[in-house]
Amino acid sequence: MLIYAKHITERLIYTLDFIFKERDLNYQITSDFDALNQSKGPKLNYSHQKAENTAQIIPSSILFNSGIENYTIDASVFFNEKCLVINGVVDPIASVFYILTRYEEYNSSQKDKFGRHLGKKSVLYRFGWHHMAMCDRWSIDVLEFLKLNSTFSFNKKKYKPQIIPTFDIDKAYAFKHKGLLRNLLGYFKDLLTGNKKLTKERRMVIAGSKKDPFDNYDKIYEIHYRGFDVKLFWMLGNYGKFDKNISYKNRRHQRLIRKMNEVVTIGIHPSYKSNFNEFHIHNEIERLQSIIKKNVKNSRQHYLMLSFPITYDRLSEQGIEEDYSMGYADITGFRAGTARKFHWFNLSVNKKTKLLIHPFLYMDGTLNEYLKLNTNEAEEHIAKLYLETQSYGGQFIFLWHNDTIGDYGHWSGWSRVLEFSLRLDELNV
Repeated sequence: MLIYAKHITERLIYTLDFIFKERDLNYQITSDFDALNQSKGPKLNYSHQKAENTAQIIPSSILFNSGIENYTIDASVFFNEKCLVINGVVDPIASVFYILTRYEEYNSSQKDKFGRHLGKKSVLYRFGWHHMAMCDRWSIDVLEFLKLNSTFSFNKKKYKPQIIPTFDIDKAYAFKHKGLLRNLLGYFKDLLTGNKKLTKERRMVIAGSKKDPFDNYDKIYEIHYRGFDVKLFWMLGNYGKFDKNISYKNRRHQRLIRKMNEVVTIGIHPSYKSNFNEFHIHNEIERLQSIIKKNVKNSRQHYLMLSFPITYDRLSEQGIEEDYSMGYADITGFRAGTARKFHWFNLSVNKKTKLLIHPFLYMDGTLNEYLKLNTNEAEEHIAKLYLETQSYGGQFIFLWHNDTIGDYGHWSGWSRVLEFSLRLDELNV
């Protein structure tokens, strides 16, 4: 496929790579209009100029600008698929770029109390597209358009997504190894609130007569031994309002981390406070590296705190190579319009980076606490996301916590939802 554009930019190459190379298709790009006219093979005219007997897509200006500008975003249809209209231009190629790069989040004012971009204020949610892999749908739509309007050959694949369970370790234990002061404060809090059940449970766990309810690492072990590529993200920040893991200095905590590191991949879970001082993330990565005796390359933000481009710039500076934060807390679905891993494109410098992004499709708390679904509704919800990933490719990554998988408290009965997610490819949904 030969593609003509008046100007060849980093933005354009990045987007065409996703549309073509991500689907194992080759393309060439030229800014020579005569070369386009002389070519006898399949070709696309991505410009406002007219070319005889050549498929044409009128481009939006977004792929040829260098700044981060405000665009009017509407919706229409390109070929067979609903598509973004960017400043009045229906352009599926530019639509891929706009969503994949999270363009709307760079200057977003649509944030929650934590400063996170709200899923319910996103462009995809506005048009009801957040449960669809829109960047992949637009890519296929472009390819189908070229198949009909040129000699281009293309057949859509059927995929079997890799199921990747991931777990955030925000609080390694509910009661154990917290130290005398924290347990005393917790004990008196239980007494003041009249929670006799919790008071008794705390005493029994500390005395060793009952298992800590957050100690579900045997379940994670078992999931690994079933053949899943399990990822853990461990929070090792100093204690604070939003960072409440036990001390990284605790020897039993360190022993647990080393034990889990023997069988699964452990990445850093940067503390909430690290978003406001990069000194903290540097220290936390060093703590984890010192415990597991290897370089830390994976990361996922605590509270899913993502601020573009600051968060990814800082992670890259600290040697992080792969991030798993690309998803929302308030809604499920395809935050970047795909379940495929992709390299982050930094709009502030207009360059594709080495940082590899792994989107996740849902978080446990989103289903139970934000959307208020019951377990049956949650399974139906997950099945639809899996079917979309099966149709358009990518990894089926989901996010749980060690404290949510043991049927404890308001998570009673939810372990079956985790099991359902692990068996999606067996259930033939």
